[in-house]
Amino acid sequence: MGQALLKEVPKLKEWPHFSGEEEYDHMEFIKGIYMIKEDFKLPDILVTARFNTLFTKSAHRWYIRLRQAHGHQSWTWWKTQIINKWANDSWRFKVETAFESTKFNSDKDKYLPWFCQQKDRLTAL
Repeated sequence: MGQALLKEVPKLKEWPHFSGEEEYDHMEFIKGIYMIKEDFKLPDILVTARFNTLFTKSAHRWYIRLRQAHGHQSWTWWKTQIINKWANDSWRFKVETAFESTKFNSDKDKYLPWFCQQKDRLTAL
């Protein structure tokens, strides 16, 4: 990796963080990491070494347990673990139920945020 490109890597505070507590948190984290990794041609070690800071709240506790049990692993391995933990059948059911039960109410809902939320739910499934 060239030194010039390495200098352009975003500061840690500009990287996506992952709490595991938002509806689509895991998807946004995976997409964000993938883009940074690809854009700056980062090797796995430069990505996974930041996880202790990038994972927060319940995701951080989960990360610590897995890291202690399995040691250093590749980005692909971690991505699979995130998907297995947060994109499980229970999560899918919750998203499907939310999609099907949410009806647009012109008196209280703004169209664009409601539409975007429904689109996000469909995309997630």
